[in-house]
Amino acid sequence: MDTTTFSALAEPTRLRMVEILKDGPLSVGDIAERLELRQPQASKHLRVLLEAGLVEVEAAANRRNYRLRTEPLEALDTWLEAYRKLWSERFDNLDDYLQKLQSKDNS
Repeated sequence: MDTTTFSALAEPTRLRMVEILKDGPLSVGDIAERLELRQPQASKHLRVLLEAGLVEVEAAANRRNYRLRTEPLEALDTWLEAYRKLWSERFDNLDDYLQKLQSKDNS
């Protein structure tokens, strides 16, 4: 798992940018407006997301539109899958344990 993805998403503003880009590409100005940031601040955060591979940019006339890339998020999901299995097993074990306790209390 590439820790660059975690580093980029650890900052709340960048995480919010990813959230709003999931609905489709937006310009820097649109992103800044939605997050109530100045455009230079938005550009700084978008540069970090771009370097982490989480977004891609395309120029359209005098606008730069940013689009979310799903590949890093899919890699993150794959990495988390092992932990989901672990959590599921632990919850199943807890459920079994609680049922045994309930059975003893009802006896």
